[in-house]
This record gives sequence, structure tokens and C-alpha cells, in this order.
Amino acid sequence: MAVVIGILVVLVGILVSIALHEVGHMVPAKKFGVRVSHYFVGFGPTLWSRTRGETEYGVKAIPLGGYVRLVGMYPPAPAGAKQSDGFFGRMVQDAREMSAEEILPGQEPRAFYNLSVPKKIVVMFGGPFMNLVIAFVLMTVVLVGIGSPQATTTVATVPECVTPAAAPADYECASGDPATPAAQAGIEPGDTIVSFDGEPVASWDSLVGKITGAAGETVPVVVERDGERVTLEITPTEVERPIVGDDGQYVTDDAGELVLKPAGYVGVSPTQERVSEPLSAVPEAIWAQVTGTAEVIVALPAKLVDVVQSTLGGEERDPASVMGPVGVGRIAVDVVGAEQVDVLDRAALVLSLLASLNIALFAFNLIPLPPLDGGHIAGALYEGAKRQVAKVRGRPRPAHADVAKLVPLGLAMWVVLLGMGVLLIYADIVNPVRIT
Repeated sequence: MAVVIGILVVLVGILVSIALHEVGHMVPAKKFGVRVSHYFVGFGPTLWSRTRGETEYGVKAIPLGGYVRLVGMYPPAPAGAKQSDGFFGRMVQDAREMSAEEILPGQEPRAFYNLSVPKKIVVMFGGPFMNLVIAFVLMTVVLVGIGSPQATTTVATVPECVTPAAAPADYECASGDPATPAAQAGIEPGDTIVSFDGEPVASWDSLVGKITGAAGETVPVVVERDGERVTLEITPTEVERPIVGDDGQYVTDDAGELVLKPAGYVGVSPTQERVSEPLSAVPEAIWAQVTGTAEVIVALPAKLVDVVQSTLGGEERDPASVMGPVGVGRIAVDVVGAEQVDVLDRAALVLSLLASLNIALFAFNLIPLPPLDGGHIAGALYEGAKRQVAKVRGRPRPAHADVAKLVPLGLAMWVVLLGMGVLLIYADIVNPVRIT
């Protein structure tokens, strides 16, 4: 049942994100007087629709996107412009004619192309901005509402022996394994470590830092046990431990072996306590994801090549591989089906996935190429720049930017996006990213 609920949450979350993205376009467009003839979630055959006012609202069969039809997206051809008889020229002219046919008699001022440049930008930025708002709300729920497990200074377990660096989690102590310093010192589960070597312990990370640098030294440690403070002596032993990089992953050498370094070790593990983050942590988390997504977009061609090579070559995909909705859904299923993950952690992980998806929609849609929102924003900025240059030079106000000329480029981008979508769906099915 948990898996079914997880799938439904992800599907509904994706559909709601798409629907609200289009609302982000529709609301300011209507506010500025543009006639919006259609608002649909999905593509393909229509499953349901209803007309309210001058807009037809509906749901289509393929939930891979959505659209709002803003009447008059393309202005008429500039006066005196030569019309090409080639394939692309006819495509541009057809786009102009279809745009003109949607404009009702006497409603030319309500055409999208007649909006001012700032209003065009607001309308086209409204969709991605809505995804950013959704991500902010979801991350607020995750970080502030649910919180995240953090290590405390209270001891959860005290292993009997010092385990090898690469020992599995279920390692059983052998007769020749040395006892842990914590066990020798008499530290017990439930003890709260108050001070180490005469210095107060404020957090688990600070305790780890103190232990790491005290290998071979006998130092006092004060623990709180049953409301009383007990002073013990402990001698951290020096062991070889894997190095953890800034990304939280173990560092490996060229041969794929773990890179080890000497460190002090006492043999205690912390209890976990769920802690809510301050609201100020949400913008920081959002910004980190936006910049990370932008880096992925820049490296997208190389990452797609890696997806093809790993999928066709039968290799395991990189955990940082780019994924489609199917891949996100599979990870959500793995998360909600994991027995070792509690309900709140499952909810936080699923909501975080949806937040990441909305961040991806925000960043990807701002790529300045048609048919993406960023392409329309770029067209509006070009139009505004032309007008400013003409104003400075004292020349007549230029005509609207002939954005219809970008229709062939937009079609090519649709083909690329469709191919990328099919590739990712195939890879996510036959060679999915796996989490451990």
C-alpha cells in the first residue's frame, strides 16, 4: 500500500506542477487582457473539457506536459518583408496565418504580440516562477515542517570490538579483534557525552573532530547517565578510516579503492533526533538546487551520452545521471517501499523529489530557445532592445520583433526534446538509477 501511495503522490505531484505552471502563464495573460482560448493539462486525445467564459479547460490523455493557447502569439509579417517559398518560409507564414485566424474581429489589441515588453516577460516568466513557488513550499514543508534527522551527543550503541575499515554492517567480532576504547572505558548506550578532554561537547561533529586528533592519548570524558555526571578515562585508538569528500561520498583512487587516513576511534554511534531548520534555510537550499540544475543543463549533452553508453553497454548508471519522470517515480517507489525508512523520512524524500523536479522545470524552461518560455522571453527582450536603440537614435518606433521566424527552430527543439524524453524513459525502464 505504501508503494501505491508513493506512486500516486508522485503522479499527482507532477500533474499539479504542470497544471500550476500553465496557471502561471494564464493568470497574468488574462490580467493584461490577452484572450486565452485553451488551457489543457496533457497532450493527445482529450479526456475531458469544459468551456468557461472564453477559455476551454481540459485534460488530455498523455500527462507529459500542458499548454495554454494565448491568442496572437505571432505578429503579422513586417511591411515590405519578402516571403520565402521554401519549406521553412512556408512554415513561418503558416504560423503567422494561424495566429491571425485566432484573433476575433475587433480584438486585435488583445493579441499577445501587442503587449508591452515587460508584460510579455511577466506572462512568459509566470510559468517557471510558479514552479519555483511550488519548490519553495515543498522545501519549507520538508526542512521546517518535517525537519531532518541529526546526530546528537547521546550514545546509541557501543560496539564490542574495533572493526576493519571495510567491514560490512553485520560484521561479527572475532576472538582476536581488540575491544573498542569506549567499551573499555565503560561508556554505555544512553550516555550523553558532555565533555571530552576537558572541553565541552556542543555537537556530534565537534566530538568526532576531538576524537580524530586524540589517537593514542588518554583523556578524561564526562558523560551524563541517569541524571548524574560520570567522569571516565578513554584512550582513542588509531585506525584507518575512509576519507569522505565534500559531496558526502567516499573518496576512491584510480583503481576504485577507498582512500584511507589515520584517525582516532573510540567506538560509539550517536542517536538521531529530528530537527527543524529555520525558514532562512529554504532559500539557501533552493539556490543550491537551482545552481546545481543549471550545471546539469550545461553538461546535459555529455550526460545524455553517458546514459546511452551505460544503457547500451549494460553498465550501471551513475547515481548522478539525468533522469526523466519515470526515473523519479522509480526512486519514489524505492523510497516508500524501504522498510528501514520511517514514514516521515519517506514523506520528506518524496516531497524533496517533487521539489527537485519543479526546480528542474524552472531552470530548463528558462533556456533562451523556442518553444521554451525562455525563448519567448528572449524574443521580448530583443524587441525591447530594438525599441530602446531606435529611441536613443531618434528613429521611429520599430515594428514588433518577427518571432515567427523562430518557428522552424522551435520545431527542431521539439524533435530534440521528444527524442531526449524517449531516451530517458527507455533508460529509466531498462537501466534505472539505483539508490542504496
